[in-house]
Amino acid sequence: MKQAKFSIGQCVYHKLFAYRGVIIDADPVFLGPDDWYEAVAKSRPPRDEPWYHVLVHDASNETYVAERNLSGDTSNEPVDHPLIGEFFDGFDQGMYHSDRQTN
Repeated sequence: MKQAKFSIGQCVYHKLFAYRGVIIDADPVFLGPDDWYEAVAKSRPPRDEPWYHVLVHDASNETYVAERNLSGDTSNEPVDHPLIGEFFDGFDQGMYHSDRQTN
């Protein structure tokens, strides 16, 4: 299994769809349903590499993105999303952080 390149709280850029976002969770491999992969993942990214749950900047949706379609966001700007406060407590130098305990 491939080591994840990005971490929770990291801002990223979607290379195919040109949007910024922040990672809120990561899966070591594709864990979505097969019918979603067939209908949505048109570029057929690898299922056996990391996938990420991303809050999309200037939107209210979350996306599920293959690692190969992401790059690090170099803007150092925060992401504007209504759920940011549900996941993170602050933003500093291009990274979100949380002081909350996780399971």
